Amino acid sequence: MERHLDSCAVTPYGRGAGSSRVRVFEWLDRIDTDFTVSGYLSLTDAAASRLLRHPPALARAELRLGAIARARPRRLLLHREASPLSRGWWERRLLTSAEFAVYDFDDALQWDLGEGGLARRFAPKAGKARLAVRYADRVVAGNAVLADWAAQHHHDVVVIPSCVAVEDYTPKTSYALHDPPRLGWMGSPHNEASLRLIAAPLTEVHRRTGARLTLVGTTAPSLGGLESFVDRVPWNPDTQRTAPAAMDIGLMPLPTTAYGLGKCGYKLLQYAAAGLPAAASPLGVNGELLSRFGLPAPRTQDDWTSALLALLDASAATREQLGRSAREIAGRDYSYDTWLPRWAAALELPEPGARSAPRGVPAERRPAAGPDRGVPCT
Repeated sequence: MERHLDSCAVTPYGRGAGSSRVRVFEWLDRIDTDFTVSGYLSLTDAAASRLLRHPPALARAELRLGAIARARPRRLLLHREASPLSRGWWERRLLTSAEFAVYDFDDALQWDLGEGGLARRFAPKAGKARLAVRYADRVVAGNAVLADWAAQHHHDVVVIPSCVAVEDYTPKTSYALHDPPRLGWMGSPHNEASLRLIAAPLTEVHRRTGARLTLVGTTAPSLGGLESFVDRVPWNPDTQRTAPAAMDIGLMPLPTTAYGLGKCGYKLLQYAAAGLPAAASPLGVNGELLSRFGLPAPRTQDDWTSALLALLDASAATREQLGRSAREIAGRDYSYDTWLPRWAAALELPEPGARSAPRGVPAERRPAAGPDRGVPCT
């Protein structure tokens, strides 16, 4: 690691974590340039309880970051944060050590002040995100909300959504309702709490239709009274690929907070990739996705009840039209193949099928309007 590195990617998680997989590994799988990748402990999250179970590996991960900085990479991609223990020192050191450094973020980290525990308060993401934006040569943001904030602190900000590969998802083939109907949600344990925001509508829809809730994520009960009609499926790459096709309606509620506003609509894109009709809070980039997909955008509790009942009461042909249209749009406008030239340009990599541009030539900016100004990640 002490030798000079050509291209290096630093991410806080391993391939099993959605953010790192979608924003780093899936891109690297599609290019010819070799990257040295540091995934810290290569875990699916950086919860303090998990980190403390691996003290030797934790020490090695911190030492590895120092070795990367000393190797002075020619090109560095830093995703989200370098270390959950850092208060900004690693982010600054890594970004300034590289000849050309790109900072990529896909959540409203700038508004994450560390609520939720001592470890998070010790090293809140907000401060290190601000430092990373300041010291990067270029910033890649997952949606326009994040880009607008970053542009207040950096002159070179590119919007690149968190893409999907529709071919990786089992397409939905039958739109006749299951008996009982299946409402569905996929995501991390941390984000599962968003379902509590629509607990009353879900309970009412269950009362009227018998609909059950399929959750793809953790198997640990956490939703109180909703658990009486919840069926839990552990997340793994196979269930992510196949589970949406076995649902009738996808769900993506979001809290009306600054952090929620910056969330990317990745769940909506996953549902769309499978051809699954869905309902979601029209917050931030979700609003644009819902409009493009022609899907309901409930805001109030009554809206959610009405939207879910309307989708369940609709004909199978109507649900099929909604699902197939969303899948077509996702495959055309939010795929890795569509965005790969833009991503490669942002990192000043050779364009697929072309020679590398001279150093210092900036990546082309997308216009203020269009599908890329409002899309994705979880």
